[in-house]
Amino acid sequence: MPHSKLLWTPSNEQVQRSQMYAFLTRIVDRFGIAADWESLRTWAIKNPADCWREVLEFAEIEPSTLASSVMSGSGMLNTRWFEGMQLNYARHLLRHTGDEPALIAHTERDQVTTISRDELRAEAARAAAALRNAGVSKGDRVGGFLPNIPETIIAMLGGASLGAIWSSCSPDFGVRGVLDRFGQIEPTVLVVTDGYTYGGKRFETLPRVAEMLPQLPSVKKVVVIPFLDESPDISSLPNAVLWRHFLGPVDQPTPDLMFEEVPFDHPLFIMYSSGTTGVPKCIVHGHGGTLLQHMKELMLHCDLRAGERIFYFTTCGWMMWNWLVSGLGAGATLILYEGNPGYPTMDRLWQLAEDTQLHIFGTSAKYIAACQKADLHPGRDHNLANLRAICSTGSPLSAELFEWTYDRVKQDHMLASICGGTDIISCFILGNPLLPVYAGEVQCCGLGMDVQAWDEQQRPVKNEKAELVCCIPFPSQPVSFWNDPDNAKYSAAYFEHYPDHDVWRHGDFIEITDTGGIIVYGRSDATLNPGGVRIGTAEIYRVVEGMEEIVDSIVVGRDTEDDDVEVCLFVVLRPGLALDTPLAKQIRGAIAEGCTRRHVPKHIRQVQDIPYTISGKKVEIAVRRMIHGQTVPNRDALKNPDALGEYAQLF
Repeated sequence: MPHSKLLWTPSNEQVQRSQMYAFLTRIVDRFGIAADWESLRTWAIKNPADCWREVLEFAEIEPSTLASSVMSGSGMLNTRWFEGMQLNYARHLLRHTGDEPALIAHTERDQVTTISRDELRAEAARAAAALRNAGVSKGDRVGGFLPNIPETIIAMLGGASLGAIWSSCSPDFGVRGVLDRFGQIEPTVLVVTDGYTYGGKRFETLPRVAEMLPQLPSVKKVVVIPFLDESPDISSLPNAVLWRHFLGPVDQPTPDLMFEEVPFDHPLFIMYSSGTTGVPKCIVHGHGGTLLQHMKELMLHCDLRAGERIFYFTTCGWMMWNWLVSGLGAGATLILYEGNPGYPTMDRLWQLAEDTQLHIFGTSAKYIAACQKADLHPGRDHNLANLRAICSTGSPLSAELFEWTYDRVKQDHMLASICGGTDIISCFILGNPLLPVYAGEVQCCGLGMDVQAWDEQQRPVKNEKAELVCCIPFPSQPVSFWNDPDNAKYSAAYFEHYPDHDVWRHGDFIEITDTGGIIVYGRSDATLNPGGVRIGTAEIYRVVEGMEEIVDSIVVGRDTEDDDVEVCLFVVLRPGLALDTPLAKQIRGAIAEGCTRRHVPKHIRQVQDIPYTISGKKVEIAVRRMIHGQTVPNRDALKNPDALGEYAQLF
């Protein structure tokens, strides 16, 4: 097949200056491999214990007690990493000192807060002492119902330093959505704000907190961080205290910063599945695996260096928040933004990149598409001199949006369309400073991740769409699922699809090209099967959302009486437009030309809104349920649950 369009190639100087090249050189010297990426990738898959030990040392992760073995046990579920090791995630993140900024936080109200490395250490020490005084100890859960602000990071680091487990939900979750999550894990302390802002509007959260507390009997203390108002009324909340009173007077001596050293797989974070088809699964990630994988991805794949500035637009209910926070361990400054990324204008985040002199800019494919629709020209209108990498995730980034980014943002940068998930709190496929960028392709599979594309005969294939599987264990697999003592839920989630093979099946369709690049086609559990032909929804989105008339879209399959499936496309059009016969014909023609005639929808309907999860992912399964007259559970997991109503009336 013809190769995708080449958009960028790193110069020899850029390659040799990168940390991935430094790591490659280290492995060449120590293990005698050839000095190229493919040799490094192959070596890492064949020698996982050596690979992860070398990453640990390269990242300068210093455990208090060394491991007795790097890998022990066997198989995807039973491999154990770095047994005997003692370490602490927070200690590595807080190891950098000085008056350089650790956090620079912006809000849509143009408030800016800067916290130095020394100040962050001191605040984390105060938070740890306060949590300890509130009865939190190793293994207890601390819940955060919080926006993306510095106090969220401080509370997490304070809890992690004690060996407590952090779990957070974005404040736009409804009561049921929070209870479905925190009700399972029973937090000892709940940290909240009095509200948040979005698009210039105030949203109060304390009434929701008051409603949920009677159903969270484990909570001994509620800590309220003022965000909307300086002194919010907390009288309706039992055992509540304002953040400043919780931490104690600032004129008192700062408590000693102490760290509870824990085993490599001691729980650090509890993350959640989307919860759009049932009660969310509680996915537990450990101190060591999270830290090791994040350092590999940030330092090697993103080439994040000490003193640089990294930003990711994310809420605190999405794993990209956890990933971003780990940038502290690389000595970077984190840029935070709380609010609507398109407020007051769509170029808000590009202005942030200019103001903070960003090196790495992280966003979603949806935001890049919105910038294209708004006809922005960020490279012309903003000073992006420092910007050398853009990361995109949340959904596949189309070839057209790859080209738009190089045309309108910057020609000399690495565009990394990364793909992984909450399940692994990291990436399976991502960027690489050693490799070129081709339109629509992710550059490579992660180092030490034996990612393959399997066809229906369970054979690895290239240049065709197939299931993403990972064939060897890796340290950032979940430690466990919460309240799943026999690993039944864990095994069912990833390992039962291929009962004859010990591989992780992730649920994404991908295509691995001849150069090792990867095209992502979207979730395989949202696959369309008209006439028995498997179609990934992302293929249709690539075409449809490139059309000027279409603002957004969602595509699902509708069952027919003869056991077939009809492709149904729902579109949000530009204001003032209506879906008429000529436009429908134009849409079908574009899909036939850009994909195949198999992809052409049987039905096209205009809708007012597309439903998304709070972390920004389209909920195809929920729409499919609605058009079949079925109920959609856990609507509180959706950002805009009211959007579902109109779908029930369309057939």
